[in-house]
Amino acid sequence: MSTEQSVPALDAPPMARDNPLTRSWAGMIGLGTLAIIFLICFGSIPFTFASPKGETVTSRYESGIPRQALLPPAWWPKDDEHVRRTVAAAPSDALDAAIERVANDTGKRPSQVANATDTDTLRALLKELGSDAPSFVLGSDALGRSLLVRLLAGGTISLAVGIAAAFISVLIGTLYGAAAGYAGGRIDAFMMRIVDVLYGLPYILLVVLIAVAADGAIDRWQRSNIERVTAQREAYVEAALAAHPSPGPEVREQLEAEALSRFGTGELSGPQRTRIDVLALLLAIGGVSWLTMARVVRGQVLSLKAQPFVESARAIGAPIHWIFLRHLLPNLLGPIIVYATLTVPQAILQESFLSFLGIGIKPPLPSWGNLAADGLSELNRHRSHWWLLFFPCLLLGVTLLALNFVGEGLREAFDPRRARR
Repeated sequence: MSTEQSVPALDAPPMARDNPLTRSWAGMIGLGTLAIIFLICFGSIPFTFASPKGETVTSRYESGIPRQALLPPAWWPKDDEHVRRTVAAAPSDALDAAIERVANDTGKRPSQVANATDTDTLRALLKELGSDAPSFVLGSDALGRSLLVRLLAGGTISLAVGIAAAFISVLIGTLYGAAAGYAGGRIDAFMMRIVDVLYGLPYILLVVLIAVAADGAIDRWQRSNIERVTAQREAYVEAALAAHPSPGPEVREQLEAEALSRFGTGELSGPQRTRIDVLALLLAIGGVSWLTMARVVRGQVLSLKAQPFVESARAIGAPIHWIFLRHLLPNLLGPIIVYATLTVPQAILQESFLSFLGIGIKPPLPSWGNLAADGLSELNRHRSHWWLLFFPCLLLGVTLLALNFVGEGLREAFDPRRARR
């Protein structure tokens, strides 16, 4: 009698452990690169925005020595012209000592060495100068300012403006899209038609027009304010002269000085104008970058609005803001974070583009955009100062690429359909 033999059960293969944060290697690399850039730029604020030793007004990013202009990076091979300019830009006491040493070594008179134009003598002087010769890690610009310091300061400004503009965009898009999706019906249709109309306009042109219009409005307000303050000063002087027992030219000058100190000129100071320009730039970029976010949030709200937990909250009479904060917003955080991360590089690119055109961040305040614009003007057929354009574009490109990698990584992390099986 044959006995039936059972087939032993096979163990199921172990389930691969899935960490959502490590699904995308590109996202991890982008996050690491972005962390390094942020740490270097924002960590250098106490250095780049501080005043150099011996100065109390000028920040380090705008401080430079004109005779040290357009020097190449310290590690780059120097041609004869760069050697001559490096020697000429050296401190006078160090240069005099180097001239004496070269004169003793070559048997020439110090005056001959000082006025020499041949390559051998100039390179001998550069060698004797050693560490006293002016050198910049990434070269210097046309005003003798360190490009490295200006890149760090410009990176801080570009990243801060990009993040702030993206925050404005996310805030407007989230509120607008949630309101349209929750209201539904004709209100939703009307609100989304506005989005469609704005989508049909050229994005770059719209940002440029808003930035130019804001700049013109600031100029008009400043002119009217100057006229108003000037009229106040004149009225004050005339009233004081009428009440003075012995009016005369000296009394008028004294009263005009007093009126000037009391009322001011009505003109915006440099820091005030810079802050207003940056705020206008933020509103210009953030005010037109929210359209995609509004559509995404609206679609999510339309889906969530029909869920039982939202219907239950509405049935018990919960207020709209409570439903949004308690039920809708937690379920919207995933898409909001992903699209916010993808909005930041777009905002940084727009800021750099506007600064490149001269209507964004304005000198002497640096940004990667206006640094690239300055470098472009130094490219010519006769002598190209390539470092002024290469390094701003390199940092901008690496940052945008890293931000896009992080956005794609977050998209995979928040998407359960992309989980490893």
